Amino acid sequence: MDVRIGMVAKYIKDNLHKNLKPAELARSLNLSASRLNHLFKAEIGMTPTQYLKALRLERAKDLGEMTFLSVKQIMNAVGFSDESHFARDFKKKYGESPATYQQRYVRAALEAADLPPHAAERKAEPRA
Repeated sequence: MDVRIGMVAKYIKDNLHKNLKPAELARSLNLSASRLNHLFKAEIGMTPTQYLKALRLERAKDLGEMTFLSVKQIMNAVGFSDESHFARDFKKKYGESPATYQQRYVRAALEAADLPPHAAERKAEPRA
């Protein structure tokens, strides 16, 4: 693998939450954006922008499976800024909305732990 492309791929992976711009990534390597796209696609199979979106969606899926964060919290954690775009892209890739996907995993986890479905709900404790 081209060392420059490896560096960019690692930077993208380590900085999903940031507003990454392909032109800035290219400039950091003294390449044009189109040349970076060409090299990146030849090495990785997709453009840096496509790679970033794919990693963000994969991380969002993982957070939906492993946490009780809200969809909005997950969206922000992985760097999406528009909830409707996030939901549309997630549904396109995984076949269901982020909320539905997460609910399915929460139910499965509760069933595996033999807990009642309401066990994941947070109830406010009365203040003294």
